[in-house]
Parts: sequence; structure tokens; C-alpha cells
Amino acid sequence: MTLAAAGLILVATLFFFGRTVEKKAHTTPGPPAQTAISTFNITQFINDSKQKLTAAQAATLGKLENSVTRGDVKNQEIEANKQLAAFWKDSVHAFEPYVYYLSKAVKLENSEKNLTFAAQLILDNLRGEHDQPKLNWQTEQAIELFEQAIKLDPDNDDLKIGLGSCYIYGKGRTGSPAETMKGIQQLLAVVRKDSSNMKAQLVLGIGGFVSGQYDKAIDRLTKVVKAQPGNLEAIAFLADAYASKGEKAEAVKWYRVMKRVANSPEYDKEIDERIKLLQ
Repeated sequence: MTLAAAGLILVATLFFFGRTVEKKAHTTPGPPAQTAISTFNITQFINDSKQKLTAAQAATLGKLENSVTRGDVKNQEIEANKQLAAFWKDSVHAFEPYVYYLSKAVKLENSEKNLTFAAQLILDNLRGEHDQPKLNWQTEQAIELFEQAIKLDPDNDDLKIGLGSCYIYGKGRTGSPAETMKGIQQLLAVVRKDSSNMKAQLVLGIGGFVSGQYDKAIDRLTKVVKAQPGNLEAIAFLADAYASKGEKAEAVKWYRVMKRVANSPEYDKEIDERIKLLQ
């Protein structure tokens, strides 16, 4: 039985899909669960969060929510949304309301720079998100922002990589092959134009791993490791791809490389356990 079939924790997801503060178990991606996944309602989430505010916070929030009056309504709305985003970020430390209002502001501004900033911010966060309704919601927000930015700069490969990454790190990670393939198609368009784009090759390799196409994953990830020997993320997924395929010797080899490159006592034990299971 391969490690994938055994459903064991993946080192790669521990490193790059997890948070160091709050570790949670991750299993090898498989077919989607048959149970229905509830949706994340941002409006309800904000309303519920309001109930936990102090009186002073509630008063401040009320003023911000009613700050759009008349005149140059669009610019007022942009500024109000920015201030609301700052309130939820700085005063409450609530990520979802923060990026909700930030996204509203940058969509109205329609600036490629600000759209990209917000999209990348959400993408970076969703990689460590383990609540599936929130993950789906964040994925949808980031996709919308990247797509709007691409309309402003259709030839920007970094934006296309970001968009493809949303599908792979988002719903694709939770077992949706169709979502993974959407991401792979975005990334293939980049590497067909420039095969030396290691950022795209890396995410393609991860997409192959997530979708269970281990040979393709190994091919892509090997290219990245050859070009970037210190790329810990590529090494981690390469080790897991070999382990999931059942090629134990190669998996152990790359876990040992991973241990050397990571040079982190925090993860030495985790990696040693993976090696022990393979021997």
C-alpha cells in the first residue's frame, strides 16, 4: 500500500498548507466528500462579529458604515471601504471582513497594482486555510481580483500564475479535479511561452501532485529543483510525490535533502518520522 492510500500526513502540506502556530492534520487529497459543504456568508459573519465588539468599537464602526453621503460618491465609497478594511484589520484582527472591504475598494479603483496586492494577500492566506467554506469563499474573491487585474494587463504572466494558483491551492486542494485543471490550463499557457518560468513550473508540479498525477508532478518539480536547488517547497512536494507513488528510495532521498535544506529542528522530527515509515 502506498502512502497516499494509507492517508498519512504529508510533509509538504505541513510545511506549506499549514500554519506553524496551529498545526492540523492533513491527509492526501482524494475524491470530494459526498456530504454537502456549507457556504461562507460574509455578511452574516460580519453581523456576528459586530456582536463581539466593544461599545467604542461599535460606535467607530457605525460612523464608518454611514460615511458615504453625496457628491463624489464613488471616491467616498472607495475611501469608506478602505477605512472599514483598516478597522477590521487593525482594531478587530478579523481577516475575512478586512479583505472583503479591501476587495470592494480596489475593484472600484480598478488599479492593477491594488487589485494584485489584494488578490495576492488572499492567495497567501488561503494556502493555510483549513475551513472549507472559508477556503472556497477566499478562492472566489482572489479569482475575481486576479481576473480583473488581467483585463488591465493581459500579458502579465505573474497575474496568470496567481490566477492558476488560486484554483490549485484553493478548491483543487480539497479534491475538485475540475478546479485543479482550470489552474493547470492557466499555468500551461505561461510555460508554453516560457518553459524557464520556474514559478509556473512549481505550481504546475503541485497541481500534478494535488490531482494525483505523480509522474507529471515529479517531472515538473525535478525541473524546479535542478534550476533552484534550495527551493524547499519544490523539494517537499517532490519527496511527497515519490512517497505517494510508492518509490520509497527516491522519497527517502528527497526527504533527507529536505531536512538538510530546511535546517529546522522544529521539523526534523516530522521528516524523520516520514523516513522511518518508508524504511
